[in-house]
Amino acid sequence: MTNGTLNDILLDSEFQEYPYMVEEFAFDNAEERRKVRQSGTGWIEVIAGSMFSGKSEELIRRLNRARIARQRVQVFKPGIDERYSVEEIASHSGQKHMSIPVSSTAEMLNHVLDDTEVIGIDEAQFFDMAIIDAANALAESGKRVIIAGLDQDFMGKPFEPMPQLLSIAEFITKTHAICVKCGSTANYSQRTVESEERVEVGAADKYEARCRQCFIPHADAPTLM
Repeated sequence: MTNGTLNDILLDSEFQEYPYMVEEFAFDNAEERRKVRQSGTGWIEVIAGSMFSGKSEELIRRLNRARIARQRVQVFKPGIDERYSVEEIASHSGQKHMSIPVSSTAEMLNHVLDDTEVIGIDEAQFFDMAIIDAANALAESGKRVIIAGLDQDFMGKPFEPMPQLLSIAEFITKTHAICVKCGSTANYSQRTVESEERVEVGAADKYEARCRQCFIPHADAPTLM
């Protein structure tokens, strides 16, 4: 940390009082890169991929790192997602982090505190389209916004508002699962129950990870293990 720009920042009284605010970590293609946070600068990170690819696990990891750095963190999830917990975001591997369940972007914004530095949003595909402008506004106000969500629905189509969030993000991480049929890299969420609803909340009881060759863009029988 002998960079001249960093030394200039460290001379600032605010950063002398809160030295942990000087360095933060952003992610691009799963590669960790040091970012120097200038006063008032925020950004958007998006973690996208299929189900069972570790999106929520990666989100929780970043949030925990922010807490270790003593940054003020708030986490939100869509209220309709009660698969593992009502008031926690949870990974399929069992990791959890406390969160605030909300029914809309407007409700989420009502909960955001002025002194919050890092905002985590899980299952962003279940939010309304207002989340796009909200994420931009939060980043422009100096907050680090970390968003995780499915980039494709059960038909393999872009799952709004994720494509729009990907387009405005400074940093994007694409996660992958393992195809349960052939063991290849999986990029699709295969629905295994009969339903034509785009939003069908579920986990291993309704979905499994599939690769491009094994994916069927409608409900398919679950793979026999």
